[in-house]
Order: sequence, then C-alpha cells, then structure tokens
Amino acid sequence: MTLIQLNDECKLCRKCGLGETRTNLVFGAGVENAQVMFIGEGPGETEDLQGEPFVGRGGQLLDTMLKIINLSRQKNIYITNIVKCRPPKNRDPLGTERDACIGWLKTQIDLVSPKIIVCLGRIAAITLIKDDFKISKEHGQVFEKDGVYYMALYHPAALLRDPSRRPSTFEDLKSLQELIMSVCPETYGK
Repeated sequence: MTLIQLNDECKLCRKCGLGETRTNLVFGAGVENAQVMFIGEGPGETEDLQGEPFVGRGGQLLDTMLKIINLSRQKNIYITNIVKCRPPKNRDPLGTERDACIGWLKTQIDLVSPKIIVCLGRIAAITLIKDDFKISKEHGQVFEKDGVYYMALYHPAALLRDPSRRPSTFEDLKSLQELIMSVCPETYGK
C-alpha cells in the first residue's frame, strides 16, 4: 500500500460524524519517506477548505519554526494530524473521533516509517506518547517507544494565543535539531 492509496481509502471513511461535516479530507503532506514526522490534533477551517494540514495562521508559524532548524514539508518532513477531518468550530477532537481515526494514522506512520515523531500539542501527545502527558511540563522531552523517538512541542495555535511560550519552544526546536543530528543526520542532506 502507498500513501496515495491510503488517502483514497480514507476519503471514504465515515467511522465518526466528522466525515459527514468536512469540506475536504486533510490527510497529510510532505516527503513520503521522511525521517521526521510532525503530528497535530486535527485540521482547522483553513485546512478543511484547502485539504492540506497546517496551512492557516498556525501553519504559517509552524513553517517559520521549521525553517529555523532547516526543516520544511517540501524537502525533509511529513506532516499530518490525529484526525483527518475538521472538528466543528475547531474544538479538540473527541476520544471517539481519535479512536475512529487512529488506524489511518498508524498506517501512515508505518508507511512513512519515521525515526522521530514530533507531537504538536497536548492532544497529539496524549494520543501518541502517554495518556497523562502534561504539555506544560513535558514539552521538549524525548521519549523512546519501539525504536522511535517522540517529542512534543506546543501547538502553533497555542503559541499564537500565548506568545510567552515562544522562548521555551525555541529551546525545544534546538533540542529537536540536536536529536535529528544524532538520530538521522541525513535528514539535512535532503
């Protein structure tokens, strides 16, 4: 199976109510064999309209953050979300919605096969790292599971709402850069 085939199958999904209210499926974007994968919680309004993850104001901030450490979705990362359809009014995805979508995400992860997964925000971190993840205390820390390294950063939307978190996020980005250099330095050669 390829990511394109998985995307086509995912478009047919109606495992939860989000599939009924979406404008577009927001599957993922970037380099298909990226060593670094970024995963957010779910698409917002702009993403739903364009069918691509992280293209609104938060996505623009994310692109700027990535540029600081020489990453971009065009050359060396893959980016997606826990849920592939926009929750109404950009609310957090419900547990049942995350459960309905997790199979799609796991298959995406298997197909991309990253060495590092960066969770963007609390919802992604509690879904992928551990149930009781505390983003305010554990952002920037590295966790290892089944040979894959995980780190969580504040979600770009949270940084837009609270710019006081930006200095610690900058430090987290530098830590991520060090992790990439030690685990998969070839990422910067792409």
